[in-house]
Amino acid sequence: MDLARWLGVSHPILQAPMAGAQTHAMAAAVSNAGGLGALPAAMLSLQALGEELTALATATSAPFNVNFFCHTSPRPDTEREARWREALSPAYREAGIDPATIPAGPARTPFSHEVADVVEPFRPAVVSFHFGLPAPDLLARVKGWGSKVLASATTVDEARWLEAHGADAVIAQGVEAGGHRGIFLSDDLSTQLGSFALWPQVVQAVKVPVIAAGGIADAAGVRAAHELGVAGVQIGTAYLLCDEALISPLHRAALKTDAPTVLTNVFTGRPARGIVNRVVRDWGPVNPLVPAFPLGAAAIAPLRAWAESRGHADFTPLWSGQNRSGCREGAAADLTRELAAAWPV
Repeated sequence: MDLARWLGVSHPILQAPMAGAQTHAMAAAVSNAGGLGALPAAMLSLQALGEELTALATATSAPFNVNFFCHTSPRPDTEREARWREALSPAYREAGIDPATIPAGPARTPFSHEVADVVEPFRPAVVSFHFGLPAPDLLARVKGWGSKVLASATTVDEARWLEAHGADAVIAQGVEAGGHRGIFLSDDLSTQLGSFALWPQVVQAVKVPVIAAGGIADAAGVRAAHELGVAGVQIGTAYLLCDEALISPLHRAALKTDAPTVLTNVFTGRPARGIVNRVVRDWGPVNPLVPAFPLGAAAIAPLRAWAESRGHADFTPLWSGQNRSGCREGAAADLTRELAAAWPV
């Protein structure tokens, strides 16, 4: 399938939406270079979302993707929250933080009709989802705008589920990918496959277009993905050092090291891949006490602020895929063109 033509772009190169690491500026740069830029909306307020969409639509006339989480909001569990904060008490004492003063609450909200009200006037070419798909009425509303719906799958079963429930294309996310896993049918991390195992199996299992994600960092990775039969590629980590990325100097410095990455739930309550730091080593990588996503973020936030004020990334989520070899400073448009040139025509 000619994915680029289907999406209305010049190249089947998709920039992964990276919440907290970018704004409309990166999405516009990628779209203007012929790829599909993405605006991560999961952490934006309704007002901020409207402002970002307006800025993005002003900065590019090319198609772009707007990405949302569609998790089920959990009920607050005060007992579990208390146990997690007690586990973190040595760090709180060191930082001089009273855990009783830390407010609870989600840092990420799922896609809803209120969010859709903000998005609808812009009618983006693509709307993508992480953690499954929204309710049928919401999905029908998005498709009613004419938007194509993409969603992440981390297993063959998830890919089949997405196809059966209305996804127009599947992003097959190998376990090498940075940031939050798109896992949604099971909490069992043993189900997570490496990219080279996952991609061809998903291609065989579904009829919709398959987009490869996870571990693609350069031209060689793009070519390898093409050889495995996918229709296009989605790349995130390689863009993190670009001029348009908003990550902190601490995160930028960590990306330039050879420190290992690991899947951890200590930052948000859901497994995500990041560079190993103190909180991951001492309280993770996977801790059953962490409140359900996204409630887990509340307890870590003041520790992160304290450590960063002292120049340390001990409690900072240093999201990164396993392959950082393609990370380099420069314009996102230049990286997009370089990656696009590797896709066989």
